[in-house]
Amino acid sequence: MVAIVSALALGALPAGAARETLQRVTLIGDSVADGIAGDAAAVRIVSQGVDLNLQTAACRRLDGTSCPPGPPTLVELAKSMGSKLGPNVVVAVGYNEFEDQYARDIETSLQVLEAQGVQHVWWLTLRAARHPYLSMNDDIEAAAQRHPEMTVVDWNVYSRSHPEWFQPDGLHLLAGGSEAMATLIHQALLDAHVATPPVRLTTTRLPWARLAKAYHARVTAAGGDPPYRFSLVGRPPLGIHLLAGGVLDGRPRAKLGSYVLHLQVKDADGSFDSRTVTLRVVS
Repeated sequence: MVAIVSALALGALPAGAARETLQRVTLIGDSVADGIAGDAAAVRIVSQGVDLNLQTAACRRLDGTSCPPGPPTLVELAKSMGSKLGPNVVVAVGYNEFEDQYARDIETSLQVLEAQGVQHVWWLTLRAARHPYLSMNDDIEAAAQRHPEMTVVDWNVYSRSHPEWFQPDGLHLLAGGSEAMATLIHQALLDAHVATPPVRLTTTRLPWARLAKAYHARVTAAGGDPPYRFSLVGRPPLGIHLLAGGVLDGRPRAKLGSYVLHLQVKDADGSFDSRTVTLRVVS
């Protein structure tokens, strides 16, 4: 069966410790996927919870010779990187291909990736803004029928109703399209348990604080890529402060009552989550 994706501890660890546990994912793309590389928000989305290696270049082809300026083809790149590719590769290449050679070049690419130790390949369909891309998408799905290590990620269906994501050619990405493609890829990695879940704040309630008494409470988070850094948007009650490690500390000197705190956590990849909680100061 072809797998098709069409829809969608606190920071006490050393900075490099969590990174070593993330799975390597190499994204190989042409000028369309290069929109991700040029969009910092898109890079954050697709890299969340993985050790991402972006390899995108305009005019890239799968095999043979890329069109000018002649970047390495996928086959050449894979052979030169070898084991540095890691076990997981995302392919978003095809817009510069010859229709009658695409099926053959997909097969060659998969064989070369396998020879470099790649265990799982996610292959994005082409947005069918031009007729040849319809048959080339059929080639992608046919290859997946023969290769159980290959998952089809259906960018064509996902993007079909969103012309606002694209430049006038209907293929190259504007910011919204770059971030949408990154989201689709990241969801595919999550579904395959390759990416760790996004960082999220797990604290939903805080213990009451007593006026002028020592207060100590821990804010917690999960997922993402530790270590975490915590912050507050806005001012906490007078006398209370939040340490970057996630501890609310101090002696409240504010008026009695309930105070809304806007908590934020950021992980090592720069991804973040926020949540509003209430801190009550009592006598």
